[in-house]
Amino acid sequence: MGEEVVTQTPPSPAGSGRRAHPWFAKYYSRVSVAMDRGGLAQYRRRLLEGLSGEVAEIGPGNGLNFRHYPVEVTRLVAVEPEPTLRAKARQAADEVARSTGSSGNIKIEVIGGVAERMPLADASCDAVVVSLVLCSVPDQQAALDEVRRVLRPGGEFRFMEHVRSQGRAAAWGQRVLDATVWPLLGAGCHCSRETGAAVSAAGFEISALSRFRFPPRLYLPDPTASHVLGLARKPA
Repeated sequence: MGEEVVTQTPPSPAGSGRRAHPWFAKYYSRVSVAMDRGGLAQYRRRLLEGLSGEVAEIGPGNGLNFRHYPVEVTRLVAVEPEPTLRAKARQAADEVARSTGSSGNIKIEVIGGVAERMPLADASCDAVVVSLVLCSVPDQQAALDEVRRVLRPGGEFRFMEHVRSQGRAAAWGQRVLDATVWPLLGAGCHCSRETGAAVSAAGFEISALSRFRFPPRLYLPDPTASHVLGLARKPA
């Protein structure tokens, strides 16, 4: 990552670095805080523990991960395409800076960009992080290819995503929702993607992959309750 952030290929005039969903952004800003209070914050901490060096986070949303990064992370570039959420992420970065003061070494930079075409140099990151992002990117394969491009050989890819259920009936319901109303309601979100398999197919070496349910309640159907938490590496 270094001191320079460069774009390998200029974004298209169509605005490939901006995806505005203002109503969803306002909704997500509220519900994500409630989710963290309900227990998701512990998974954020697990996602980020042990990271160090120069890190890129794709789709930080309103920046709820920022406070959980270890002090060994010296620089974080957060790439957020949604303007409302990007502004909130910058506020969160400022709050982290104020709270840590001179005791914190991390430098957080929030920039515009999309997962499929990030304004970052080749092999510039020690690690890349995504959480609740790969469900909504228009082209998941292109996004994973970008992760590989910006990672240094042997670099880590950390991901936390909701995925297709292992239950046949639930998975069928997820596929129906994805083919009808769910992407429209969730700013492009898909609830039936098999992200763990996609990460492996993209050429990463998965070293850890665990499943969890969030929210943990079992008595109500929830198309986005099935999650994976994973750690993968770009081959050296």
